Amino acid sequence: MELSKKNSPTGERMIVKPYPKNNEPRAVRVGQDLLDLLAARIQDLGLSRDDLLFPSTELAGGNPVSRNTFRTRVWLPSLERAKLGHHVRMHDLRHAHASWLLAGGADLKTVMDRMGHSQIQTTQKYLHAGKPRR
Repeated sequence: MELSKKNSPTGERMIVKPYPKNNEPRAVRVGQDLLDLLAARIQDLGLSRDDLLFPSTELAGGNPVSRNTFRTRVWLPSLERAKLGHHVRMHDLRHAHASWLLAGGADLKTVMDRMGHSQIQTTQKYLHAGKPRR
């Protein structure tokens, strides 16, 4: 989590929160290709169990990536390469995922669990079919 130093309980700008969130583990299915890429990255960087997979520097023991660094080095260049013609926020991906699951016939409880919502009313907000925000 990134926050201002004055609001930080430790005085640090970045705080790594314990997971799973709210003690609610979630399973995520990934393909073997991704697992192979991640295993190679772990080996190449010499990462240990407690190291970040994507640190701010390509070194074991690196610090978390700030929102601004991620935005300027990864997100905005990716949007430019994608040539979407409109701006997309990270949260828009989450919204699109939930909306597409529901539009594709997934039931509310399945989407609720997948999104980590504690209340069905939160998931119901995704029932509309809408256009991406501009």
